Amino acid sequence: MFIHQYPHFQKGRVLKSKMLENLRDYPRDLADLQFQNYSDGIIAGVEVTVRGENLVISKGIVKYNGRLYMLHSDYEVAYLHSKKESFLKIRFAEAESDLDFTSSTAEIILEDAVECARNEIELARFKLKPGARLRSEFTDFFDFATEFNTINHLHCQYAGIPHSTYHPMILRQFARELLQSKPSNPYDIAFTLDCLNQERVEREAIEFYISNRLELADHRLSNSQIHRYLSRILVEVKNGGRKTGNAPLRQRMIVD
Repeated sequence: MFIHQYPHFQKGRVLKSKMLENLRDYPRDLADLQFQNYSDGIIAGVEVTVRGENLVISKGIVKYNGRLYMLHSDYEVAYLHSKKESFLKIRFAEAESDLDFTSSTAEIILEDAVECARNEIELARFKLKPGARLRSEFTDFFDFATEFNTINHLHCQYAGIPHSTYHPMILRQFARELLQSKPSNPYDIAFTLDCLNQERVEREAIEFYISNRLELADHRLSNSQIHRYLSRILVEVKNGGRKTGNAPLRQRMIVD
């Protein structure tokens, strides 16, 4: 049966363990129910920016293996100039128990690697040339794919239902630029308004939009493919509706 129970703390009454358990479990149960159908990945916050020589990860919530993990305050990690691609990740440890708590912890790491291990979630990646400064501000939608000296969010694992989805920050930038070009295609208008109005757009909706808009066969798309196809749509609309086909998109180099 459904139940709503609220403990009474009154003078002269015995403080019972069940009353404290009610306070402990209610907010946790509420959060677990709200996000029970979400995949692993970022639930809220955990934004990556650059401050001086450090990467700043804002406070937020991530989900991994059915559990919600809280980052209660901003976290900073120094970045280094490397000839290889650097990956900013969350690495989850095995749960540990003592007499008072069962603790599941995760650490933020920055390292050179090919891909995430099974117990890791990617937040961002970048390639930094010697002597260059890293940046986390973007001039337009295409700038999110700039190869060097720029934080790359394209492969970030953002929680969705039932699969991880694309970073909302990137989709909002796409929507703003597309709407500024006054699109007439109903798919464009519906999708961009969803990007601006929704907290997140599910991967299934993104793939449906791309496949129908570009008349492609339905199939799962990688994050890189999503950005490439959205870029093609944006170029087409900015060109007044002329199809770009498979022509390569403009390349950009940032010199600092």
